[in-house]
Amino acid sequence: MTETVTRVGRELDQLCINTVRALAMDAVQQAESGHPGTPMALAPLAYVLWQRHLRYNPANPDWLDRDRFVLSAGHACMLLYSVLYLTGYDLTLDDIKQFRQWGSRTPGHSEHGVTPGVEATTGPLGQGVGNAVGMAIAEAQLAALFNRPGHAIIDHHTYFVASDGDLMEGVSHEACSLAGHLKLGKLIGFYDDNRITIDGSTDLAFSDDTAKRFEAYGWHVQRIQDGNDLDAIDAAITQAKRVTDRPSLIIVRTHIAWGSPHKQDTAEAHGAPLGVDEVKATKQNLGWPSLEPFYVPEEALEHWRRAKDRGARLESDWQKRWDGYRSAHPDLATELERRLAGQLPAGWDAALPVFGPKDAQATRAASGKVLNAIAAKVPELIGGSGDLTGSNNTEIKGGGVFSAAARTGRNFHFGVREHGMGAALNGITLHGGFIPFGGTFLIFSDYMRPSIRLAALTPLKPIYVFTHDSIGLGEDGPTHQPIEQLAALRAIPNMTVIRPSDPTEVVEAWRAAIAHRNGPVALVLTRQKITVVDRSKYAPAAGLHRGGYVLADSPRPDVVLMATGSEVELILGAYERLKADGRRPRAVSMPCLEYFAKQQQDYREAVLPPGVPRIAVEAAAPQSWYRWVPENQGVIMGIERFGESAPYQRIYQEFGLTVDAVVAQATDLA
Repeated sequence: MTETVTRVGRELDQLCINTVRALAMDAVQQAESGHPGTPMALAPLAYVLWQRHLRYNPANPDWLDRDRFVLSAGHACMLLYSVLYLTGYDLTLDDIKQFRQWGSRTPGHSEHGVTPGVEATTGPLGQGVGNAVGMAIAEAQLAALFNRPGHAIIDHHTYFVASDGDLMEGVSHEACSLAGHLKLGKLIGFYDDNRITIDGSTDLAFSDDTAKRFEAYGWHVQRIQDGNDLDAIDAAITQAKRVTDRPSLIIVRTHIAWGSPHKQDTAEAHGAPLGVDEVKATKQNLGWPSLEPFYVPEEALEHWRRAKDRGARLESDWQKRWDGYRSAHPDLATELERRLAGQLPAGWDAALPVFGPKDAQATRAASGKVLNAIAAKVPELIGGSGDLTGSNNTEIKGGGVFSAAARTGRNFHFGVREHGMGAALNGITLHGGFIPFGGTFLIFSDYMRPSIRLAALTPLKPIYVFTHDSIGLGEDGPTHQPIEQLAALRAIPNMTVIRPSDPTEVVEAWRAAIAHRNGPVALVLTRQKITVVDRSKYAPAAGLHRGGYVLADSPRPDVVLMATGSEVELILGAYERLKADGRRPRAVSMPCLEYFAKQQQDYREAVLPPGVPRIAVEAAAPQSWYRWVPENQGVIMGIERFGESAPYQRIYQEFGLTVDAVVAQATDLA
């Protein structure tokens, strides 16, 4: 009797697993594009994880204490879509049939916010690994801050699946090294060791000993020799959950396109449909009961859908714990709810510093003061820098350091890992409960650009503190002097770049960044000292929130001078000179081109009157300004070459970015 039950159970397991394989094959074949092989290989792993270990509720994808699952190998998204549909998330079979189509809820790589149950936008390889590290960091800190004896209301794992491509990408090295150092014991990763890439066998370019690599990072490592061995998968996950003093990696030997008679273990199965005939042959080889596309056996669907009842019970049990927690610790419960809802504390910006004309300083220094004033009122503000804390002025004083031994610290030492930092910031944001920031030099934003782009695409709201923003950093020379970075960041949709002109605008820049909702914000700050604009003489810095505003004016202006950052000092100097010479100049501070572009046309024209000659001044590549300085209507004074090593005053002079040069350009436009 026992043998019969076991055999029937195994048959049902295989039917459920092959349902995932069949859906993946059919969806990719109908779309005539996609990646069928990896979902077919990983179907047994997904089945064991989602049936026996992962804590989730399909009826509430945002349940706070759910386990997080990140498919870093985002090209294998039909694995995730199939499982989400089968377990009862708000995803239909018709959605599966619309894989990779316009307006579909099943895009070609998984996107957070598009498909219910997708925790992170993945596809660019390695990013999901870094996101998972960030999620594990967030879980560890929230647990340390809010759990109390007898009330573990934050207690979940973060899982990720990585391909060989994920582990080749440098961001995975950075993120996993950091995770091992931080001993993130609730982080569990799976390496899909299928030994196939688009070009062919992985040994064409990849011969790492992955196990030793992760052991060297400080991870617990296990191997599963057969990716179809359900008991081995179950046992490995169980063991990984028992290891609490370090993250775990489970290396699973799989076979891409498992079951395909002619394409299993071939590169051909990686990124293209199997073909109608091969899909048919594969289904026959697997003993699939129907050759009809998108056929889902009722028995398999019923078994998968038991996840709905299980998930409801899990969340209900947690809700009882939450109710007990709220009763025992009402203030903590209210604070956690506030954070998770994204509501800022009342009066959070009431005590921001005020800078006067005598407070000349680098805007990075002013930023550090504002950051600490906000941190005192906004406890969810956490972050750090890529080994540049003192240079970026990103330390939250008295906030402690997040480490393996101290989970409540608000300061993070990300190390020289800008890319990993960016991916982890995304994961922290995705998890919820925090406003994370990360700092580095503006030039090194290039190292983390893929993470920035995904933050904008999702969109998420990390804050980037980019200092040493121009040739103004001086002696470090052209390797460290950003030229094209401002234009490149501004080109990213949903990205907001704020380059404040003085310490007073820094206050408003931080105020805007904290309150901002849609996409990441970059604060771009100087190394060199900046004079504080005398606001009793010139316009208030609150104009920053409109992106551009009239700083100083003349009746019926005959020339408009506009700039960002440290170059505003130049146009104000030119404004005074031109006015003394009988001209009618207008000086415009343009700290955020994105905010300005969103203003009504009448406001934009009130600031930049049509037909009045314009001069834009910025120590960077000029591309961002072509929209605001129409052809034959002005001049863009920018930089189209690399910098030099010298004191910054000399560099500005040699590059023609001086008050005299601005005045000369205005004279030529008269």
